[in-house]
Amino acid sequence: MIVYKSTDWWEALRHLRSSGIIRLLLKRVLWVGLYATVVTAGAVQFNLLNFTVDKEFFTFLGIMLSLLLAFRTNSAYDRFYEGRRLWGQLVNNCRNLAVLLHARLPADDYANRTYLAQLLSNFPIALDGHLRGGVRFHKLGEAHSGYVEQLRQVSHVPSRIAAQLQEFYEQLLQEGLILPTHLLTIQRHHEVLLDVAGACERIKSTPIPFSYSYFIKGFISVFIATMPFNLLDTYEYMTVPITMFGAYALLGVEMIGDEIEDPFGKDSNDLPLTQLSNRIRANVHEILGVALHEDVKGLADVPYSVVF
Repeated sequence: MIVYKSTDWWEALRHLRSSGIIRLLLKRVLWVGLYATVVTAGAVQFNLLNFTVDKEFFTFLGIMLSLLLAFRTNSAYDRFYEGRRLWGQLVNNCRNLAVLLHARLPADDYANRTYLAQLLSNFPIALDGHLRGGVRFHKLGEAHSGYVEQLRQVSHVPSRIAAQLQEFYEQLLQEGLILPTHLLTIQRHHEVLLDVAGACERIKSTPIPFSYSYFIKGFISVFIATMPFNLLDTYEYMTVPITMFGAYALLGVEMIGDEIEDPFGKDSNDLPLTQLSNRIRANVHEILGVALHEDVKGLADVPYSVVF
């Protein structure tokens, strides 16, 4: 995700090159410009400037296309925002679990505090990798000897870490460090962890239907292909830049929708899951009073840049 200051226009424009979707869009617009140039030059050369598409019909097509693109963009952004909302819930509930157990664990119980901090930190890191094609085990904290190696044998790592957290709560209950009433409160926040994981998996595994996406792409292609024929009799060679500008707008909206409909990828406009995971880790360690290296803390707050 490109992290930027919305009020700083010049800095935002400077970071446009960081977006892969913009670079691909500009390439496609150049191809459209080449096509428009060939059509315009041919029309001028063979005196075919009067060979145009009916303007009222073309305007009607434009209205229909704008409605489709508006619905497409809203659908994609709903998925993007839901993904961010789910990860916001994950941040809040990991903090809540840390706060609740911080109040119950003795201040000098460094072993249990460290173990809890490692498990709570590992869950979002594992979920990040799970949603992006593979858990990065070297990023996980070593809760005990051989811990990470054991996780390598598990197919669904977030579920395993959630189960380990539940076992830890039960152990604290048996040791008398928490009461059954405390466990009920803790359980309410703990259940949200896997609820978030399941909801994220639902978003990732349910893309926009292919026929709907293909229909819009086909409509845009036909619209751009006929655009020069609607402008030739009025603008002649100015048809080329006008067509390129129209293509930039139409293709850009569709390509951005394609990019953000899966908010858990590594495109420049996807959610910064790694940064959010590092923020949870820093917050949890601070709440529980467990030391964390300054370099690791710094990963939670990134400068104006692209983060994953």
